[in-house]
Amino acid sequence: MSYGIVGIVGVLGFLSGLLLTSVLIPILKHKQAGQNIREEGPESHKKKAGTPSMGGIAIIGATLVSFVIGGFLSTESAVIAAGFILFGLIGFLDDHLKVIRHNNLGLRAWQKFGMQTVVAAAFAVYMAMFSCLGTAVFVPFVNRYYDFGPWYIPFIMFTVLAMANAVNLTDGLDGLAAGVTAIVALTMALLAVDTGADPSGSFYSALMGACIGFLVYNRYPAKIFMGDTGSLALGGGLAVAAIVMKMELILPIVGFVYVAEAMSDVIQVAFFKITGGKRIFRMAPLHHHFELGGMKESHVVIMFWIIALICCMIGTIII
Repeated sequence: MSYGIVGIVGVLGFLSGLLLTSVLIPILKHKQAGQNIREEGPESHKKKAGTPSMGGIAIIGATLVSFVIGGFLSTESAVIAAGFILFGLIGFLDDHLKVIRHNNLGLRAWQKFGMQTVVAAAFAVYMAMFSCLGTAVFVPFVNRYYDFGPWYIPFIMFTVLAMANAVNLTDGLDGLAAGVTAIVALTMALLAVDTGADPSGSFYSALMGACIGFLVYNRYPAKIFMGDTGSLALGGGLAVAAIVMKMELILPIVGFVYVAEAMSDVIQVAFFKITGGKRIFRMAPLHHHFELGGMKESHVVIMFWIIALICCMIGTIII
């Protein structure tokens, strides 16, 4: 795989994402698949109620079409696509309950996390016991592979679950998750070229393009949201493709925005319970903290994009 192929597959993803999103918006409006806004969310977000959600369908479709057309199809490609689709399906079930059936709760937390755990466990077992890739993991900074042995399966499960839910938490502002993911996916695609991980490189290229195509309609003020259908698929796909290319531990570096978003939520909840109601952040996840501090939503998104770009540059330098 070459850098030129990354560009070609990325353009295919962009055009597919642009087309599918434009077609999906009126369909979702007809289905009255409008976003429900949390009562405890920022006041400025109340005006977004009713905006079509489940736009992740377009991202998934555009990514898969471009992924297949881009070639480099193999067993690893099928595994990446399966992880991407299965996490998207979990998000779709949740979105369907919330925006189609208007059940505000959607899937219960134990149902959603339980299904994610089953998919993550199946993938981890396959990688450890049935794939030809082994249980070694590339460790940045020392730039060596270490065999995780019996710890490989729980490590892979944690990686997949953490990334899927971190991206899900990041999807809270117009264009935030799609923009950050496009930057991270481009970086991972370029790393895949250098490491010869063609299936992962092709997937990341397609995902980058699809996110940018979706972003045309998802940027502020958004005409469509990706919903859990998109955010869980993005997180699951990012993780699975990185694991297949043996670059699991580079994800927390290039995807530091996701890590910060997730950790801010964990810290906020823990601090709230320990102190009996006190908070560290104005609101979690982290993007809401800046928003409630007076920053415009679009400015917060751009700031996070810049941070993502800097982290991706750092990750590239480390590798």
